[in-house]
Amino acid sequence: MPIDWCTTVTVNQHAQFQDFPMADTTASAGANCMDKLKSYVRTQKGFILAAEILISLIVIICYAASLYGGYSAVAICEMIFAMVFFGIFMMEMDKQIQVVNWVWSDLFRAGIGAVLYIITSLICVIGGAGDGARIAGGVFGLIAGLLFAYDTYTIFLQIKSTRQHTAASTDDRV
Repeated sequence: MPIDWCTTVTVNQHAQFQDFPMADTTASAGANCMDKLKSYVRTQKGFILAAEILISLIVIICYAASLYGGYSAVAICEMIFAMVFFGIFMMEMDKQIQVVNWVWSDLFRAGIGAVLYIITSLICVIGGAGDGARIAGGVFGLIAGLLFAYDTYTIFLQIKSTRQHTAASTDDRV
């Protein structure tokens, strides 16, 4: 009689982990992650990061359809950085990994992204005569630059309000 190895392994693994109810939590972990995603997108920071990812994807598509696809590097890098920060902030890993100052890192990410998007988009809009996809990518890139600039501004206000609340007195006469 042939041995069905898949059934044997499954039965043995099930018997082995029967005492541990935490072993089969794939459904609840997926639902928990989806709940975190939905709730984080409803916040202001989550909405801005999701919009940055979406507009970067649109810019990538426009530049990929143009004759000069080399301008898509900024959009690809900024989309990846926005996705990484979205994941870190959504899963609240910024509170667990305190080696990095996440607020300042996000400020630099958004500020550099705004400057690079505006520069490359102006180059594409000005020099894109005859290439509609390049001009469209430039226009969406300008919108992305404004969105990244707004993100930079909101992060700056957050840093400014945090510093005012935690400022210590330096007066020695007290």
